Amino acid sequence: MKHAIKTVDLTKSFGGLVAVDHVSLEVDQAEIFGFLGPNGAGKTTTIRMLVTLLKPTSGSAEVWGHDILKERDEVRRSIGIVFQDPSLDGLLTGRENMDFHGRIYGISKARRQERIKELLDLAQLLERADDLVQTYSGGMKRRLEIARGLMHQPNILFLDEPTLGLDPQNRRVVWSYIQRLNKQEDVTIFLTTHYMEEADFLCDRVAIIDRGRIVALDTCNNLKERVGGDVVLLRISNANAKVLDAFREEEFVHDLKLVKGSLVFTVNDGERAVPQLIEVARHVGVSVEECSIRKPNLEDVFIHYTGRRIRDEFEKPESKAMRMGSRMTRQRRG
Repeated sequence: MKHAIKTVDLTKSFGGLVAVDHVSLEVDQAEIFGFLGPNGAGKTTTIRMLVTLLKPTSGSAEVWGHDILKERDEVRRSIGIVFQDPSLDGLLTGRENMDFHGRIYGISKARRQERIKELLDLAQLLERADDLVQTYSGGMKRRLEIARGLMHQPNILFLDEPTLGLDPQNRRVVWSYIQRLNKQEDVTIFLTTHYMEEADFLCDRVAIIDRGRIVALDTCNNLKERVGGDVVLLRISNANAKVLDAFREEEFVHDLKLVKGSLVFTVNDGERAVPQLIEVARHVGVSVEECSIRKPNLEDVFIHYTGRRIRDEFEKPESKAMRMGSRMTRQRRG
């Protein structure tokens, strides 16, 4: 088997809404693969199909060589899942949470004890194993949830926003932990995140999904090289279509996006371009309030392919796709 996950034209529709639109991707064994997209892009729907919680409308997918429709039990034995919402029992100890999970999977007592010690040690939680989980910090709880998802030694671990809500220091600790898991457990990791620096730090490759379709898939470095040049950000007053057209007429401007009141340019030579951009702004009667130059990062890649920042999209209310799916579920129940 060459791939841990393989999808071919995977599609899911809710009535007239296509939430996932002919998604084809391959995830290699032992790879850390990032799945990025704004709210309503199709990330959660794709994952729910891959873990057999949702049937696709059309297309096919294999997880660890098993068909997600014909071999659901085999798929489930091959995977571990850590959802975004906390699911630990705070009135149990860390060890007890792990032990209960192992019992669900029918792991023998001796093997459970051995596995709990291995994973808590890997998560740097062994000294707190017999403390109630309600006394753990947010970062400790997240590491315990990830460790628990590995109790039955899955081949693939799905992580949904693994560091959401953690402070930068705890986020870094979890990143290091995920890297250790990937190497020491030889587990394939499929993660969603809206932290671009997290994807850049952890992932071997990333896929960007927007409006149900994969719009980019490659290594982080290759994607950044595709954007190329320098990124210049100008915060200006009174941006309108006429102003944007004036900037786009300049030959040295390769790409231009308006993102939350700021103009984001892609140019070959930022230092030479800035004075010219400021002169264009002066000519069309707008003032430059802020200016910065930097090399492209993964956030710029995301903006390039979707036209918006992922953080802005993530902080919006629930998406239309999620509302539509929930409404149809209620209708079916009714």
